[in-house]
Amino acid sequence: MESVSAWILSASTLPFLCFFWGTHAQQAFRTEPRNLTVRMGATAVLKCEVLRASGIVQWAKDGLLLGPQRSLPGFPRYSMIGKRGQYHLRIENAQLEDDAFFECQAGQSESSDGIVSGLAFLTVQIPPSKPYFIMDTPTPWVVGKKYRVECVAPDAKPEADISLYKDGVDLTGATSFTTSGSKDKLLNTHAEVTVTALKSDNGRELTCHAKNKAVSQPVVTTVTMNVYYPPDPPYIIGLDRDEVKAGTLLVLECVSHGGNPLANIQWTKEGEVLSTTWGEEVVGQKSRNILTLKITPADNQAELSCESANIVSLSPLSITRKITVFFDPAELTLSGSPKAVEGQELTLSCHASSSNPPVHIRWWLGYKELNNTSVAFEEGENGGMTTTSNVTHRVSREENGLRLTCEAFNNGTQFSKIQAATLAVYYPPQRVFIDSPPEDVPLRSGTRVLLTCFSTGGNPPAELTWFKNGSKVSHAQPQTLSQMFVSRGLNLLLTASDNRADYRCDATNKAKKTMSAHVKLLVHFVAVSMKITAKQEVLRRGQEINLECLSGSSNPKSDVSWKVGRMRLPGVEEKPMKSLFEGVSVLSRLSLNLSSQHNNQKVICQAYSPVLEEAAKTFYHLNVLYPPEFSPEQTTEVQVEEDDVATIPLMVSANPEVFSCIWLHRRQTLVKGEDIRHQWSDDHSLEIRNVTRKDGGLYTIKCENDEGVDQTTVELDVLYAPSLKPEKDPVFVNLGGTADLICVADANPIIPGMFSWKWLGEEEVEMGEETQEDESSLLTIYNVTRAHAGFYQCTASNGIALPASVEMQLVVQFTPVLRKGPQWSKVASRGDGTTTAELVCQAEGIPRVEFIWGKKGMLIDLANPRYEERTEREGSIHTSTLRVVNVSAVLDYAVFSCTARNSLGEDKLDIQLVSTNHPDPPSLFRQVGVTHDSVTLEWIPGFNGGLQQRFRIRYIWDKAISFMYVDVLPPDETTFTVTGLQPLTTYNFSVNALNAIGESGYADNGAVLTITTKVKESEDPVDDNEQAPSGVPTRLTVAFTVVFGVLLLLNSLGCFLGRKWKNRRDKTKIEGEAAVNGQKSEEDVSSQSTVSKSNKYESREKINTGAQRTLLIDSGSETESNVYESYTAFQEDSRYYYPAGDYKPSLGPHPEERRGLGVIPANLESHFYEDVGDGRAYQDTLASPLPPYPPLFSDHRQTQQAEDWRSPTYPQGIKKAGQLMDDQQARRDYDLPFELRGELV
Repeated sequence: MESVSAWILSASTLPFLCFFWGTHAQQAFRTEPRNLTVRMGATAVLKCEVLRASGIVQWAKDGLLLGPQRSLPGFPRYSMIGKRGQYHLRIENAQLEDDAFFECQAGQSESSDGIVSGLAFLTVQIPPSKPYFIMDTPTPWVVGKKYRVECVAPDAKPEADISLYKDGVDLTGATSFTTSGSKDKLLNTHAEVTVTALKSDNGRELTCHAKNKAVSQPVVTTVTMNVYYPPDPPYIIGLDRDEVKAGTLLVLECVSHGGNPLANIQWTKEGEVLSTTWGEEVVGQKSRNILTLKITPADNQAELSCESANIVSLSPLSITRKITVFFDPAELTLSGSPKAVEGQELTLSCHASSSNPPVHIRWWLGYKELNNTSVAFEEGENGGMTTTSNVTHRVSREENGLRLTCEAFNNGTQFSKIQAATLAVYYPPQRVFIDSPPEDVPLRSGTRVLLTCFSTGGNPPAELTWFKNGSKVSHAQPQTLSQMFVSRGLNLLLTASDNRADYRCDATNKAKKTMSAHVKLLVHFVAVSMKITAKQEVLRRGQEINLECLSGSSNPKSDVSWKVGRMRLPGVEEKPMKSLFEGVSVLSRLSLNLSSQHNNQKVICQAYSPVLEEAAKTFYHLNVLYPPEFSPEQTTEVQVEEDDVATIPLMVSANPEVFSCIWLHRRQTLVKGEDIRHQWSDDHSLEIRNVTRKDGGLYTIKCENDEGVDQTTVELDVLYAPSLKPEKDPVFVNLGGTADLICVADANPIIPGMFSWKWLGEEEVEMGEETQEDESSLLTIYNVTRAHAGFYQCTASNGIALPASVEMQLVVQFTPVLRKGPQWSKVASRGDGTTTAELVCQAEGIPRVEFIWGKKGMLIDLANPRYEERTEREGSIHTSTLRVVNVSAVLDYAVFSCTARNSLGEDKLDIQLVSTNHPDPPSLFRQVGVTHDSVTLEWIPGFNGGLQQRFRIRYIWDKAISFMYVDVLPPDETTFTVTGLQPLTTYNFSVNALNAIGESGYADNGAVLTITTKVKESEDPVDDNEQAPSGVPTRLTVAFTVVFGVLLLLNSLGCFLGRKWKNRRDKTKIEGEAAVNGQKSEEDVSSQSTVSKSNKYESREKINTGAQRTLLIDSGSETESNVYESYTAFQEDSRYYYPAGDYKPSLGPHPEERRGLGVIPANLESHFYEDVGDGRAYQDTLASPLPPYPPLFSDHRQTQQAEDWRSPTYPQGIKKAGQLMDDQQARRDYDLPFELRGELV
């Protein structure tokens, strides 16, 4: 039924097929995409509208095709929208990955070349992420100090604008810069500002607003400032008056308001801290410290202070009160001995320690008050006054044993105190001696020795005293008293001074008589002193210093040696000399050549005693002056990446240490403050921020002090990413030669293997050999083919930042190659002198191609106005179009030659200019695909005979009673799918071509293509005996065929009768007008040869087919112009028709034979030339512009006509043509299109 439906559809559309198929035009852009900017998450629509779209329209993103389907599978957010002809690209929820360039492409089709729109950039704006603060010092801040605050707005596109506010007030003076974000194309914006902390800033908000074009409201981050500031001065509660009695318990409170943090409060007394425990009241914003203090005499006139401070106070704030304390003397002392020799005058003193106010002293002996007294007052402890009272009294034996009393009374405290003593009588001692080691036994210095002195007799007991060399010894042991004697020991730690020293013990009492004992010791000791002296006061590098070391007295003699650092040096000793403590001293000399390494070193002199195995040492500190010296560890090369921070350390020493350094770079002095990127540290090292490659090179550092100058050099090696440029672009090379593509990098470092090459074409090619020489990369391609032509990308990466790339073009020069094939080697045109034929010759070659045209083996004179040449060039494609004006069958139906030539060679193509005829058969008829109910077929079209051609597929199966025909739509399509077939059925297929004149034979010499359809899935094969391939019974199929044939016949008859009536009406009108104007209707009819659109042939190349028409020949036009080619043999009649039998141009063999429309010629490549009719008005030989289907129409008329055209003699041919025209005038009048009316040539 599907086949029958197809037939009925064809029958119903036949009236419309009376008008021939239209021609397709070149597709073009009505609207091309333009650059577009959207916010992230928005919907973007890139517009593309194509006029006369015939190819596949699709979008490309960054060179990647998205696919032809409107839903764009694989890209869920992408789709193509719009009505017919509109292919707008809709991108929903735009993201950063959509930020790319897009282009709209309409692919190549049979009727049009492919077109590509210009690049349209889609810019996706990304809002910044939530900003954050970076502070050099985190809060809390200190009031009055300056702080650097940095706000970072990350990952924005375009970069964000940052505004900083303090409590809603805009902060001025902020500087901004950008860095790379977390992803490509994203930027981080940094804004820096310096803020001076104020007391009022505490608790206020510091706000950062970040905004770009992607957001309408800024993104905000806020931080609360915490500012430290000092508290208010304190005050004291609880101290009402300044006078206090000792022992009183005071409770005092110190209070301080304000401060952040709240104040720390402490009590001090005379600078000594008493209490550091305080309490804080956050609500009341104050601190308090309660002190409980018990008053003592030491507090008299004491300054009691309360101090408040916090961590930001420059100094504590304080309040001070001075207190006065009333107190009694702590001691009452009775001084003076109450013992005396009988008859002597006794003087005693009573001393009261410090008190406030001072005390009053009275004396009592027994019950008797002594009035022979004197009183003295002095300043005492704790701000009080001491009182001293002296009494003088001559004693007698009767007063022995009486009590002597001293009384002290204080009026302030109403308190009294007493002290008493008893009197005694004295007489002198009788004997004194010493217990000690033997005097001739040597003792080691440092040994402890005990000397004991004994005394007997005397009243009171004797007082023993030790002396050394006449001087009293203060460190003797306490005196010991027994019933028989008094003793006192002297414990000695022996030193050098004890050697042969005179120790004496004296025994005395109040009887005023002294007795003594003596002893001497032998002591060994090391040098008691060491001294080094230098003759030079100022020491400089390179000088020689002379040192003298004097070893002090030692017993026995010591050995002197020298040492500097870890190095021992020999000295020169002088003769020993007698010295202190009966020892000897030694002088040693040392000479030393000074260097800078000796500075701050110690020269040690040592005196060693072999007997004691001990030594004494001293040192001399060397202060060596020298000019600046650079350390051997000074760096000579510093590497840094471009845009980073480079630090060139300076390791230099000098004495004096105050020196200056000058930095030179490329002989230019670097001046502080001239370049803000240069920062010098205290040690004169140089820091370069945002290093550029211009900063690289040799730096010379000259340092100078009062002693001289020195210099060194440091190489700064700046590493930076490559930048590339081609050494030559484009690069020309001959086909088969060797191409050298060189790209040069500006980079540091240059590393092996940093270059890579990439072919940018679509097809795979051999890349060739890659070599690297320093900063250059060479791509050598041997045996270059045309496939190597195109663009190559050279990429370099040295690990610094991103790789760099540059593109280079390789141009392959080759001998011209002409496009050849049926559509290039034939051009059809009417030969009546009224049309212009265009012969197209297209060659591909490099360098520039020149064309040479010939005709019949002779060069064409392009100065002849009958010939016009137009040359075009598009890339390597060169096209030459030769226009032959007023084509004459006699003069121009010939073989033209086109030669394409350049400096490398040439190629040649022969082009036949022939008359309009039926098309040539297709070729290479083959199967493309097959299913259970369809077959897809493909073929190569032949020469179209100068007219637009279409194709018809014929097929049959074993159960069919006749062939089935399918017209291919569109008419110029060369691939077609036949549907409505039966599963598992064998079909025979053929294809031929048709134009307005006739039809060709079937493809490939009438070969039949046999194809069996596949089995339908989930269904069993159908029995051939049960059903016809069309799915209906055979009889029903026959019935439908008969009905269809009748309908087709009636439709054709109606079309014919209507056309005949119209032609007769038009003819009558034209003849009437011709009679009035004296002109023939044929003279009003003009036609010209046109060149149809390209088609594909065996070479699969684009060719131009001359869609020519066969017209009458006006021979008179050839003789009426003196610039045309002259053929005088044919000038007998002004309007003449030349039979093909008499016209014999220099062409290849074209066999002619009789055939009907359904007969397949023996040679499919032959072209038929019809005989030329007489001068009468010629009537069309075909009843319809569409040839009828062979099974339904008789070919008698066409066969007869063909026989008439092949008449061997000219008159007979005219006669038969005239008879045939008369017999069939009613049927053939004006059946052909207007431009085809006339005799066929």
